[in-house]
Amino acid sequence: MNSALQFEASPYSTFMQETKVDLGNGIQLHVESGGNPEHPTILLIMGLGAQMLFWPDFFCKSLIDQGYHVIRFDNRDIGLSSKVRHKGPRLNTMKMMGRFAFGMQNQGAPYNLFDMADDVALLIDRLGIDKVNIIGASMGGMISQILAAKYPEKIEKVGLLFTSNNQPLLPPPFPKQLFSLIGKPESHDEAGIINHSLKVFKIIGSPGYVNPMEAMQMARKLYQRSYHPAGVLQQFLAILCTGSLLKLDKQIQKPTLVVHGSRDRLLPPSHGKAVAKAIQGAKFELIQGMGHDIPPHFIPQLSGLFAHHFKS
Repeated sequence: MNSALQFEASPYSTFMQETKVDLGNGIQLHVESGGNPEHPTILLIMGLGAQMLFWPDFFCKSLIDQGYHVIRFDNRDIGLSSKVRHKGPRLNTMKMMGRFAFGMQNQGAPYNLFDMADDVALLIDRLGIDKVNIIGASMGGMISQILAAKYPEKIEKVGLLFTSNNQPLLPPPFPKQLFSLIGKPESHDEAGIINHSLKVFKIIGSPGYVNPMEAMQMARKLYQRSYHPAGVLQQFLAILCTGSLLKLDKQIQKPTLVVHGSRDRLLPPSHGKAVAKAIQGAKFELIQGMGHDIPPHFIPQLSGLFAHHFKS
């Protein structure tokens, strides 16, 4: 780890420390680190509109306890990282989603997933780490695929969680799940925004495993930490303007484990299977009963799968 970086105790976790990392490309990322820096590093890359706290403390601690140094961060445009102000023309999201589904190119987003992957590559350099293992969830899994193809020298092994390579004609997300994620709250006061988050957790989460009390506390914590809906939309546009990662998947030479939940209705399991099929030698694991989230019930199984993959 770069000893020049000043880490302080995180207000969100008893065992993580936080810092800001200036990437030198106009973006600053808010980063948390836990565990022994001498141990192999796992870098966690989160999904669309999701602050780094969506990597549960219990998940991070499970990986630390299995001998890893763990880093999580807010992607650009979310949480406490830099926000991207964009003054370009309004884009027709519905039209872009149609083109995207059929593998047609979109343009006009302020940035795409290649730019977000470049952020992560710069972060690895700034942290002074030679090579990392990565776990990317959802959009973070798409960023991870780009990283593994474009910056193989920085990556040891790859873990992908409920993600897609966005190849044409994959089954689309169920509309209810997708629109809950990119939809707007009914009112823009704290209560309205927290209720909206709760609804999203229930709609995309693992059926029967979403604890309403914990979900409410999480929604409030996320809102009070940062609320930036423009960033969620811009990240969604970044996905639509990146398109299929199938060609990149063919270039990935790193040992890869793809994990997906059987009850994921935002990105159905066929998306994860398509990624595993496209990456040479990749393994696929289906977790029965899991949706598009990381509830405590599944964490021992998930962290065990990834820790074993990175050790083997």
